[in-house]
Amino acid sequence: MALPLTASGRNLAKGFRDTALFNPQRVVLLADPSVPAAAILARNLAAGGFRGTLHAVGQGWDGMAGVAALDALEAPPDLAVVALPPERLDAAFAALSASGCFAAVVPTAAPGLRELCARHGIRALGEHSFGLCLPGLGLNASLAHLAPRPGKLALLGQSAALARAVLDWAEGESVGFSLIAGIGTNADYGFSGALDWLARDAATSAILLDLRRIKDRRRFISAARAAARTRPVVAIRPGHAGRDTADAVLGAALRRAGVLRVQGLDDLLAAAETLARLRPAARYGPDAARGDRIAVVSNGQGPGQMAADAALRGGARLAEIPEAARTVLSIALPEGWSGGNPFALPMGQGHRLAEAASLLSALPEVDSVVAVHAPAPEEDGALAAEALAAAAAGSGRGGKAAPILAAWLGAGTARPHRQLLAGRGVAVFGTPEGAVRGALHLAQDRRNRAAAAELPPRDVLESAPDRPRAAAILAAVRSDGRLALDEEESLSLLYAYGLPTIARRVAASPAEAARAAYHLGGPVVLKVLSADLPAKTEVGGVVLGLRDGAAVEAAAARMLEAVRAARPEARLRGLLVQAQAGRGEELRLRLGDDPMFGPWIGFGRGGTAAAIEADEAHDLPPLNRTLALALVQRTRAARLLQGWRDRPTVPLDPVAEAIVRLSQLAVDFPELLRVTVNPLLAAPDGVVALDAFVTLRPAGEIGTLAIAPYPAQLSANFLARDGREALIRAIRPEDAEALSAAFRRLSPEDVRYRFFNRLRELPPAQLARLTGIDYDREMAFVASIPDEAGDRIVGVARLVLAAGSEEGEFAIIVDPGWKGTGLGTHLMGRLLDWGRAQGLRRVSGQVLADNAPMLAFVRRLGFAVGRTEDAEVMEARLDLRP
Repeated sequence: MALPLTASGRNLAKGFRDTALFNPQRVVLLADPSVPAAAILARNLAAGGFRGTLHAVGQGWDGMAGVAALDALEAPPDLAVVALPPERLDAAFAALSASGCFAAVVPTAAPGLRELCARHGIRALGEHSFGLCLPGLGLNASLAHLAPRPGKLALLGQSAALARAVLDWAEGESVGFSLIAGIGTNADYGFSGALDWLARDAATSAILLDLRRIKDRRRFISAARAAARTRPVVAIRPGHAGRDTADAVLGAALRRAGVLRVQGLDDLLAAAETLARLRPAARYGPDAARGDRIAVVSNGQGPGQMAADAALRGGARLAEIPEAARTVLSIALPEGWSGGNPFALPMGQGHRLAEAASLLSALPEVDSVVAVHAPAPEEDGALAAEALAAAAAGSGRGGKAAPILAAWLGAGTARPHRQLLAGRGVAVFGTPEGAVRGALHLAQDRRNRAAAAELPPRDVLESAPDRPRAAAILAAVRSDGRLALDEEESLSLLYAYGLPTIARRVAASPAEAARAAYHLGGPVVLKVLSADLPAKTEVGGVVLGLRDGAAVEAAAARMLEAVRAARPEARLRGLLVQAQAGRGEELRLRLGDDPMFGPWIGFGRGGTAAAIEADEAHDLPPLNRTLALALVQRTRAARLLQGWRDRPTVPLDPVAEAIVRLSQLAVDFPELLRVTVNPLLAAPDGVVALDAFVTLRPAGEIGTLAIAPYPAQLSANFLARDGREALIRAIRPEDAEALSAAFRRLSPEDVRYRFFNRLRELPPAQLARLTGIDYDREMAFVASIPDEAGDRIVGVARLVLAAGSEEGEFAIIVDPGWKGTGLGTHLMGRLLDWGRAQGLRRVSGQVLADNAPMLAFVRRLGFAVGRTEDAEVMEARLDLRP
C-alpha cells in the first residue's frame, strides 16, 4: 500500500483552507483611508498584477474594481486583506464569515485578533505584520517598498522592517521568493500552519524564519521538522543576546528540528544566498559526513589565503587534493599556478578560474569550492564571470559535483559582474569571508538535517524505572506543603529511575550521625539536610573527609549550630552522612524550563566550577542514547572524559545513560520544574550522583514537552490464532535495523504491493523517515517478537495525518510467516482506534488493482473501495464517525 509522506487538507477551523490563504483565486480588500497602512496595501495590491480577481469592498481604490458590499460579489472571496480601525473589525469579520471567506491578512493594529478569529471561524495572519506576498500569483498584500520577484525562497517573519531589509537585499542579488508571510504578533495563524504549507510546496526550495514568539511549542517543532526533511530551513531570533540559557535552548530546539540557526543579519542573508541556490554534493563515507572540506581557488594569492583562513577559523577543513588530481590540474592550468589549497592562478588568468573550480568540484574529496576573483589589469572580468556562471550551473544541484560559491571582490568594476553571476543563479558574495560563510552554512545544514534523521543503534536503554516509588516521594513532599525536595529525597528520586547514587544514611542527631558513619565505613561526608538550603556549602553545611564517629559527631554539632545561626528560618530535617567518593570527573546534569520551548536538559562541567565556567550543552527531552551521546560531545568536558595526563579515560555510555534516565524522569513526571545533579562523578567504572536538588511546579501546573515523547502506554500483547504471541507497540528510531531486516524477508510481490515498485533495499534516509516519526502527526504500530538480535518485526501498520485536516492515510504489511494469524486485522484495529482518538473523520489508502488479498481485507473491515484516475490503483476509504 503506497503511503505519501505529505498530503493537503482542510484546517479544523470553520471552513478554513490553507489553499485559500496561500493560493487564493479571489481576493478582497477591506480598508479605511484613515488607517495609514491602507493606502500602501491598496497600491501594492493594484500594482502586483494578481492573476485572480481583486475587489475593493466599500471603499474605492485606484486600480481595483469596487463593490459596495461582500454580498455583491459573484462568488465568495478566498482571502480578505483587512486594514480597518479596531472598532470596525468585529462587524467586518462577521460579514466575511457570513460570505464564506475564512482567511484574512491583517497587517495593521487588531487588538484581540485571536478571540475575534475564534468567534467568527476565520484564520488570520497578523496583527502588526508585513502582510503577504505570493509573487508567483502576482499577489502583493504587504507593506513592502518594492515588489518581490518570483523565486524559490520563502520568508516567514515577525518583523516587517526585517522583511523589507531581506526583500531589498534580494532585489540586489536577483533572489526571488515563493512566499513572504508576515506573522507579526503571531496572534492567530502562525509559523506552524505556514510551515505545514511550505513542507509540501514544490515551489519552495529554502525557508527563512525570523522568530520572536512561538505560541505552540509542540506544533512549531513538529511543523519545522516536517519542512526541514525536504528543504533547508534557516532561523534567526533577534533580541536574545545575553540570555544564555534561553538562547542555548532555542538552538537545541532548532537542532532537533533540523533547522539551521544563524546569529545575525549578515549570516541570514549569506544563508539565503547559499541555500536558495545550492544543495550539498552527494558525498559518502565517514570523511564526507561533516560536509566541510573546502577547496579555494583564486586569481590572486592574498584573497585566496583570506578565504582559507576564514574556513579554518570557522571550523572547516581545507580539502586534501590527491596527487593524481594535482597532476590533472597542472596539465589543464597555465604555468605559474600555485599547487596547494588554496590554489592561486597567475595574474591575468582570471578567465581560467572557472576551469579550475570545475575540476575541483568534480573531486570526491571536495565538499564545496570557493572561487575568489579580484580585479586585475588587462583582464576581462565579464568574461571570467560568464565562464564561472557556466561552470557553477552544473554544481550544487544535489548531484555529484560539489557546489561552487563565488567571492567577487570590489565595487566599481565588480558590482555588475556580481549582478551577472547572481542573475545566473550563482551564490556570489563581495568578500572571501562571505563566500566561506556560505560554504559553512551548507555544511551545517547538511549536518543538522542528517542528525535529525540519524539512525540510532538497535540496542534500547531499558531503564525499568520504579515509577510508584518516585510518585510516592513526590506525593510525600507535597503533603508536607513543600515544592522543594531535600538532598536525600532528590537522590532517592533519581535512584528510583536507575541513576546510581552515593551510599548514604539520614541521621536525626549528631550521635545518630556517628553511628551512620560506622555502618558506612571509611571516610564520610557530612551534610546538613534541608530542602531550604540547596547551596549548603555557603552556610557551612558540608564537611569532607571525616574518618571516625567522634569526628562526625563533633562536626555535626558545630554544623547544626552554624547553620541555625546563618539561616534560622531554614527547616532542618537532620543530617545526611554519605560515603566519600573516590576520584573522577565532576559533571553536572540539569533539568530546567524555558518559557518558549518548555523542559530542557543541560550537561557540562560540574562541581563549584559549573557556576563560573560556561561549558554546558543543551537539548530537549525526550532523549535516547544517541542524542545523549551527541549532547555530551558538544561540551569541552567530553575531551576531559577521553583521558588527559594523569586522568584516566571515562567511558561515555554510563554518562549518556544517566542523561537518558533524567530525560525519562522528565517525561513521566511533568510536574518537575528543576532538577540539578551536581556533582555527577564519572570514573572508569561508571557514574554516581553525589548531590541533587529537585523543585516541583505548583499544584495543577505541568510542563509541556516541545517534542512528543514515545507513547509507551500504547504497548499491549497480541495472541495469534496459532498461539504465538507478539508485542504491539509504537515504532521507535532504534527499530531501523529491525525494520530493514523485516523488509528483506518480504517477497518481491509483497514489496511491490506495499511500495508500488520493486525496491531491493530500504535506503537509510527512508528508514530514518519510517522509524523516526513525529507521534503528533503519525503513528506506526509494529508487532515485534524477541530473537537473538533483539526485536524481530513481523508486522507494521501506519497512519499519517494530513496536516491541518481530519483525514489520514494508512498502510499495512505483515510478515509472510504471520499471514492468516489475525495479526493484520488486529494491527488495523489498533490503528483505527488511534485515529479516532486523534479526532479523525476518515482514513484512506491506495491499493494496487491487482492486489486482490488486500482489497478483500479492507472490504472485510468496512472500507469502501473505488477507482482513482490511475486505472492500476484503487482507493479504500473508511468513515470513522457516523
